[in-house]
Amino acid sequence: MVRSAAKDVDSCLAEVADECQDVLARLRDLCRVELGGFDEVMAYGMPVYERGGIAEVAFASQKQYISFYLMRGDVRDAFAERLAGRDMGKGCLRFREPEGVDFVLLRELLRAVASAPGAVC
Repeated sequence: MVRSAAKDVDSCLAEVADECQDVLARLRDLCRVELGGFDEVMAYGMPVYERGGIAEVAFASQKQYISFYLMRGDVRDAFAERLAGRDMGKGCLRFREPEGVDFVLLRELLRAVASAPGAVC
């Protein structure tokens, strides 16, 4: 995993490859809009969104993909059909190409996270 040593999200995003900067800025904006009441912090070398000090969502630019980390098992379960067949690890949804990021799906996932607290993995 590519980890940033940046102290804040602005600095982290400035380090990202040019072809990913617009997509990550859009993803950040989406997180900030949909995750009202969450704190945006740098943790684990990437932007993380916490509620009550607990990380629930994060994203990063990796060497070969953009990753979206969904730490809420209940939300992953609720979206199992929509996530089936996608490039996904236990809690990491990967987009191989910046233009392939599904912002409609991400918005729905973020809204589900924001709607109620839940256990994180």
